[in-house]
Order: sequence, then structure tokens, then C-alpha cells
Amino acid sequence: MSPRTNCDLTLALALRPGHTVGMSDLFVDADAYDRFMGRFSSLLAAPFVEFAGVGSPGGLAPAVAAPARVLDVGCGTGMLTRELVARGLTVAAVDPSEPLVSAVRASLPGVDARVAGAQRLPFADGVFDGALAQLVVNFLPDPAAGVREMARVTRPGGVLAANVWDFAGGRGPLGVFEQARRETDPSAATEEQAAGAAEGYLASLFTAAGLADVRTAALTVSRTFASFDEWWTPFTLGVGPAGAYVASLSPAARASLRGRAESLAGPGPFTVEAVAWAVAGTVRA
Repeated sequence: MSPRTNCDLTLALALRPGHTVGMSDLFVDADAYDRFMGRFSSLLAAPFVEFAGVGSPGGLAPAVAAPARVLDVGCGTGMLTRELVARGLTVAAVDPSEPLVSAVRASLPGVDARVAGAQRLPFADGVFDGALAQLVVNFLPDPAAGVREMARVTRPGGVLAANVWDFAGGRGPLGVFEQARRETDPSAATEEQAAGAAEGYLASLFTAAGLADVRTAALTVSRTFASFDEWWTPFTLGVGPAGAYVASLSPAARASLRGRAESLAGPGPFTVEAVAWAVAGTVRA
């Protein structure tokens, strides 16, 4: 059986207005996740690390270059973790999914991977030079508490960084799907209504947490699909609200949604761009 990954790392948390996150929201099949959202979030790790300025003596955070110790908060399938390791950093990672943490330990034996949530990190104060969270913070039950906890375990002068897809701006990786859903089912809630998906949201959390030198950037990634079916099939795997929505449709409604999406995207090949808002800041002394 494949490991299962927490949806803090996906847009598969329940983003529906008024929805309370439950255990059914927190775990999806890791293989399905990789086919659905991993095909985009895997591309985000490298530009995110570059933006944060860690892992390079010439980066914006030269004190967080190898062999500095950094924490990947909500490591999920380990996409960001691998990027940090590849840059020679000493990496710890946390995720609430025990099977997934076991998988990260197996694939990255040098990583201190632990089962833990972002709001109660199992580390002493100031033990990391940096803490990064990819597609995590805005999905936490208490995002402000999560940022404060990241700051607690990071030393003064260390770097915090986080990102989120620009759902609110309509530039997330599901843009074509969401447009097709709006047009075929105007009453359906969309990822674009997600709290925390707008420009400035993460920056406001960092500022409220007392971080210094808060800066933001829009990070763009793109993936080319050889055919419409290559793009569409992962939506049928039941991952997150989008997958649950597709699964809930009658055959006729599903065919209507698929047909409208194909008319928007074309038969392929075609390229999908996705934009994420990234924020970074420095822990004050």
C-alpha cells in the first residue's frame, strides 16, 4: 500500500467556506497526490528556496548556507525536503502523517524526520537557522500560531519562508478546472474562495508575528501536458475538494464538466502556468 500524505501540502485540504478540517481531509494517497498536485508543487521547491535565500553563500540569507540547519514544516512527500538536502543543508522535517514520515526517512535517511504538526513543533527554541513551509501555513487551523511556532524554533537572525498558490487571483494550478466548474455549476464553491489564498495574506501573518525585513514575491511554474487526458485523469482520483467534487457528479454532469474543460484547454499539447505567493522574513533578536 502506498504511503499517505497530509493535505497541508496540497490544496486538498477542505477549502470550502465554513468547512471544518477533519481526518478525512488530512490524508490522501501519496501516489494520487503526486499525480494531481505534485505535478505542480514539485516544480515550486527550487524557486521557493532561491527566493528564501537559503542554501547559498551568495543568497539573500548567506548565514543560512550549507551546512546550516533548516526545518521543513509539513514535509508531505518530501519535495521541498529533497531540494534543501540537495543544497547541502542539514535538514529536519515534520509532518502529522506517520506513514509519510516513515517514507521520508526511508528515502532521505540523513533527514531528521518526525511526526508532528506545525503548531506544536518538537524542537527547542532557536535550534534552526531557517524554517520553510511550502503550501502549508494558510491551511492550518490557526495560521498565526503556526508562524509563531516556526519563529520560536528559529534563532534570531534566522529566516522564515512560506508560500501559497494564488487561488484568489485565479492563477493557481486549477484555473481551467475552476472556470469549467463555474460555468457548468455556478453554485459550486471553488478553490478561489479559499481563505488565505490572496496576495498579502502570508505577509500579514509574518508581520503580525514580529518578523523583520518581510518581503514577498510571485513565483511562477509551468508544466506542459501532451494531451487533455494527461491533465484531466488526476482529477478523477478523488484528491481534495476538486477530486471529491468530480466524484460526486452524475455521469452526465461529469461529462459536461470534462467537455467544458477540454474546450477551454484544447486537446493538447498545452502548458499550464501556476503562480504562488511567497513570503520571507527574519527572526528578530
